[in-house]
Amino acid sequence: MFHHVVFFYLKKDLTAAQRAEFEAKLRGLLKIKTIHSGYVGKPSTHAVRPIIDTTYDFAEFFVFKSHADHDAYQVDQIHQDFIKDCKNYWESVKIYDFE
Repeated sequence: MFHHVVFFYLKKDLTAAQRAEFEAKLRGLLKIKTIHSGYVGKPSTHAVRPIIDTTYDFAEFFVFKSHADHDAYQVDQIHQDFIKDCKNYWESVKIYDFE
């Protein structure tokens, strides 16, 4: 299995409508067929401790059955459209892949 974790740090001056559009398009990535399982969310406010990083705005956690499935996800039109439509909304992105 191949795991893909992405943290999005959005620009602070986004409107509520822009944030809602970003979240909808981020959740739209879950339609990509090569994703075995996936989750999208915001930082949890449940267990706040100094060691937990909650500075990001949204995160995605996708699991792929293979590297080939991950590579297909990267070039999938839904993913490419998300980047094109939303790249102006984020200040930075951090990606962590592991197997």
